[in-house]
Amino acid sequence: MLTTKVLNPLMIRQQLHLSQERMGHLLRVSAKTLWRWENKNSTLNRDIQQRLSKLKQIAELAEKIYTPEGVETFLSIPIAEFDSLSAYELMTLGKYDQVLGALAADYEGLGY
Repeated sequence: MLTTKVLNPLMIRQQLHLSQERMGHLLRVSAKTLWRWENKNSTLNRDIQQRLSKLKQIAELAEKIYTPEGVETFLSIPIAEFDSLSAYELMTLGKYDQVLGALAADYEGLGY
């Protein structure tokens, strides 16, 4: 199992400009559990590792494209191509690849 130092939940959360509550919601854990992971060297189960890995990919690509305010806007604004859901809502549903696809299209200048 990976430790939180490899997939740092605090750094990923800060890159995505999310509160502990919202990040916990994405990971399907309480804010208190997330706080423990952020402040202690904890072992994460495979499911959490996979979600954090996807969130890290999203955060890193979003930072290449948008300003910090732009990342927040991208995550929170409903998008027609997402069936009027926001990227945050898609991530809550586990549709990380769709969010990554939209970011990749923006990165390549194609728009989504």
